[in-house]
Amino acid sequence: MKSDRRHFLKAAGVATIGVAAGATAAEANLLDSAKELLLGPKGAAPYPEAKKNARWAMVVDTRKLTPESMEKMIHACNHAHNIPLHPLRKKGDKYNKDEIKWIWEEEFENAFPGQMNEHLPPKVTQNEVLVLCNQCENPACVRVCPTKATFQREDGIVIMDFHRCIGCRFCMAACPYGSRSFNFKDPRIASLEINPEFPTRMKGVVEKCNFCAEQLDKGLQPHCVEACENGELVFGDMNDPESEIRKVLRNNYTIRRKPEVGTQPQVYYIV
Repeated sequence: MKSDRRHFLKAAGVATIGVAAGATAAEANLLDSAKELLLGPKGAAPYPEAKKNARWAMVVDTRKLTPESMEKMIHACNHAHNIPLHPLRKKGDKYNKDEIKWIWEEEFENAFPGQMNEHLPPKVTQNEVLVLCNQCENPACVRVCPTKATFQREDGIVIMDFHRCIGCRFCMAACPYGSRSFNFKDPRIASLEINPEFPTRMKGVVEKCNFCAEQLDKGLQPHCVEACENGELVFGDMNDPESEIRKVLRNNYTIRRKPEVGTQPQVYYIV
């Protein structure tokens, strides 16, 4: 007991005052461990200092989407975030209430019900598009969450704290886009290949796309964007007028999902 107490006090002292001139290698390693606990792994940019002035958004170029490219992007997201793939309830079923969706394919008329008209070209209306959480500027889901399990970061990302979620599903009712999923079953299924760098969830909580906040805090692109090969997705900082996403938006006409509800989605679509 005394030995453990001495070790604890020694660790606290080293972490507080740093490595003195005569510090041993063991003490230096102890300090590194303390820093990693507080600031995250080496190479990870701690939030909010590194990203506090950003405002993240995404452009989906539907002209470049193919079934193969969408499947690749969805797989990259599922693998990175430990998203379970529950089998369909019956053979031939297209939808499954147990399905967990962060980014998925959707028919145009379902994704953009207010944009449908008889004069749209078939290449627009007959192809499926990628949909995800819109990371709204005015998120309805944040306003209704009673435990603040859903909250908005300074960079605009609407994110989930799985441990605070009580499963009330108010956020699901408030979201106009169907971008949230509820874990009716334990998501840690035996066949799932666990990615140890992202937390697993438990049964009874809600989850959704988080714009790969864990990637952004390291200075990296979202996993779905990294999986692109032909520029299907463009991601960037809306506060930077010279960013690639601002250039794309200046040069292309885009639409957003259900703009009439006033949430100001931060996912734009080139059609």
